[in-house]
Amino acid sequence: MEAVVATLQDRITAVENYISQCSEAELVAKESPEKWSKKEVLGHLIDSAQSNIRRMVVGQYQENAHIVYRQNEWVKAADYQHYDSKDLLQLWVLLNKHFCRVLLNLPKENYDTITNWGNATTPMLGQELVTLEFVANDYVRHLDHHLKQLGLS
Repeated sequence: MEAVVATLQDRITAVENYISQCSEAELVAKESPEKWSKKEVLGHLIDSAQSNIRRMVVGQYQENAHIVYRQNEWVKAADYQHYDSKDLLQLWVLLNKHFCRVLLNLPKENYDTITNWGNATTPMLGQELVTLEFVANDYVRHLDHHLKQLGLS
């Protein structure tokens, strides 16, 4: 987990520097009404951090914990487009620092613990069993995918 944490710490610094240099107009601009703005992408990453923190914690004591998240509904419910940009960035930074702490405190014997992050559209039908170690590594992969969307590479 140390490698995942080191990568996340690098990403935290990069995102903090990048977003704080963007104008509000850049943060709220959308390519089309259906696409997310940079603020909404950052909000989605906040939701992702929260969901994955929960997976890492609950997955340690609840066998096959089923934690899913419906990204479009969560982004809409939080109205990230109108969120204060500084607060949004601070929330993302703090959640990712917390995620790092959770990862560092994860006992090695729990790396192979199984959690279910099955289909978010029909959670009762979908089962996708993954290890907590996979969740941690996939979080970074998912984060990097969205950082490229933001213009960070």
